[in-house]
Amino acid sequence: MSRVFRIAVVVSHPVQYYVPLYRRLAMRPDIELRVFYTWHSGAGPVRDAGFGRDVEWDIPLRTGYNWELVENVARDPGTHHFFGLINPELVRQVLLWGPDMVHLTGYNFWSHLTGMIGFTRAGVPLLFRGDSHLLDEEPKWRQMLKRAVLGAVYGLPSVFLSVGKANREYWRKFGVPEDRICFCPHSVEVERFLEPDAIYERDARQWRRQLGISEDDLVLLFAGKLMARKRPLELMRAVRDLEGVVLVMVGEGELEATVRAEMENCPARYRWLPFQNQSRMPVVYRLGDVMVLPSSHGETWGLAVNEAQACGRPVLVSDAVGCAQDLVVEGVTGVVFERENWVQLRSRVEELRAGRWVWDRAEIRWRAKSYSIEATEEALMEAVRKVRPPE
Repeated sequence: MSRVFRIAVVVSHPVQYYVPLYRRLAMRPDIELRVFYTWHSGAGPVRDAGFGRDVEWDIPLRTGYNWELVENVARDPGTHHFFGLINPELVRQVLLWGPDMVHLTGYNFWSHLTGMIGFTRAGVPLLFRGDSHLLDEEPKWRQMLKRAVLGAVYGLPSVFLSVGKANREYWRKFGVPEDRICFCPHSVEVERFLEPDAIYERDARQWRRQLGISEDDLVLLFAGKLMARKRPLELMRAVRDLEGVVLVMVGEGELEATVRAEMENCPARYRWLPFQNQSRMPVVYRLGDVMVLPSSHGETWGLAVNEAQACGRPVLVSDAVGCAQDLVVEGVTGVVFERENWVQLRSRVEELRAGRWVWDRAEIRWRAKSYSIEATEEALMEAVRKVRPPE
């Protein structure tokens, strides 16, 4: 009989991108899985600092796999700061379950960092998943400090799960040996966004008409938190006077009032929609002809790109977006512009409006499927077998 691996997953809370993977792993005969949440279990609405509102996803995130909530005693609980996850019983609770290995996401919280040390001391192999990269421009003193601190931290995991090319380069820069890095892509439920395609496309066309958008317009879609690092205002100003272009802004956040005030300067050019829940997003992405992510920094991956491509939409992203090297094939699945170069972004939009590229939606979706939950499952199992070969 083949070996059954007991895998403990340590993560802050139910994430809509991760839970489908847990469900697939839970169905495998060679895996016994248990997820340990260190913030909350998704039992009700939770404050999202980026959106500036309470959020409760309208797709189930607590079923189809085993999980436990670890008590969090932080005074200000959440993932918005280092001391937002303080779980004194984390290591003991996980070890009582008797895992063969621990899959841990993110070190930049008190409990996750101390947990990495605790699991290593207990002799439990650690699979570490993070998505940091070197694309953000940082002062040298900060780079030196990170190397000094992270050099010790990165000596703990048995395997580093690399989500993409920029992330792999990051691990290598910090001295992680190549044989300890396993590719394990960031992914989404491609099929949930892909089908039923005809119905989603029909609903999107109807919605565009309701928004007063002409069929001849090039529609750009921005979907995400309205925060400074994502550069929504700069995007708006770059395309404000382009004829035949409409920018649909979807989301809420700290810049919402400023964004809506900017729209009043040229109401024909912009449309705004409030936060849209997960079940509605396959139609939201189809509102646009092109999805735009113009972030200047702090965009470790950009899973909205995965989702848009699963809907057959090309993307226009800055070179500061972590997934650009993996998901954007120039002129095939999208185009890239230099961060903060709004003249170049405007030029790219003009080229899109002029029809420079003819997009093959089948090709775009093929790229998206390469970063599916199934692909992540397969890659993760390779890492598991690397740490614990079958007996």
